[in-house]
Amino acid sequence: MASLDELPLSARLFMKTYPWRRIEPVPWARLGRPLAEAKIAIVSTAGLVPPDQAPFDGGVRGGDWSYREVADSVDVTALVDTQRSQSYDHSGVRADANLAFPIDRLRELHGNVSHRHFSFMGSITAPGRLATISAPEVAEKLVEDGVDAVLLVPI
Repeated sequence: MASLDELPLSARLFMKTYPWRRIEPVPWARLGRPLAEAKIAIVSTAGLVPPDQAPFDGGVRGGDWSYREVADSVDVTALVDTQRSQSYDHSGVRADANLAFPIDRLRELHGNVSHRHFSFMGSITAPGRLATISAPEVAEKLVEDGVDAVLLVPI
């Protein structure tokens, strides 16, 4: 993670003046079964998109609040980096998308992986529609899929 002084001036000014929202902690939820038996899905904010899907729209004011479904069978090397943020070095993710969407590692470490996962665009400065539309839709799909736990990968 970059320190503030390593970022371009525009990013530093943005970070210092952005009206950050305060979110109260969400109560911890106990896992309903042992982790070894739990079905797990990935939710990432890396803006990675399967090659057959439309990229995230970097021109949406406040950030593209949509999401992409990513099949468990995806070849992680085929995922396309459409993350608009220039606040971090993308070269690591482009070299190995498992850094931001660790599907290969999850398959290696855990046998019960969901058939689909989700990718969001990070750097959403106007998260209203994300919080009221996209996130609840994805939560519903995760419940439909019988997912017990989600590996959140914030970028």
